[in-house]
Amino acid sequence: MSVEINNESGIPVDEPTLQRLVSFALDEMRVHQDAELAIVLVDEAAMEQLHVQWMDEPGPTDVLSFPMDELRPGSDEAITPPGLLGDIVLCPQVAIGQAETAGHSTLDELLLLTTHGLLHLLGFDHAEPDEEKEMFGIQRDILLGFAVAERKR
Repeated sequence: MSVEINNESGIPVDEPTLQRLVSFALDEMRVHQDAELAIVLVDEAAMEQLHVQWMDEPGPTDVLSFPMDELRPGSDEAITPPGLLGDIVLCPQVAIGQAETAGHSTLDELLLLTTHGLLHLLGFDHAEPDEEKEMFGIQRDILLGFAVAERKR
């Protein structure tokens, strides 16, 4: 599995833990080991520019996903074919504020946002209530499973 992480935000981030999360999540979603993914961490100005350009919404946001090959989750019987999953763009500055509001660490917020972005790359959405319930349930299960795996390390 090829996961490239590029931190352009100026804020130190625990990249090895993000890498482990992505590997764990892609295994859980039965995505082929040869799938490729890029994670870019940017500052608020860069995120605002992307947010306006792609979503036509003002201000920086926490996470944006840019799918490439429209890969979908696999199953126990058939994993996803290899391909380009796409890019996840994170803004640590926004994550810091959200983490404080939520009462957890910035790393926990970045793990949540990375999982959220990854699920978007795999075709999940939360525009409708039933979609939201499914996506957020999978997101919760991945994060809980990852937390258990990390405790066992």
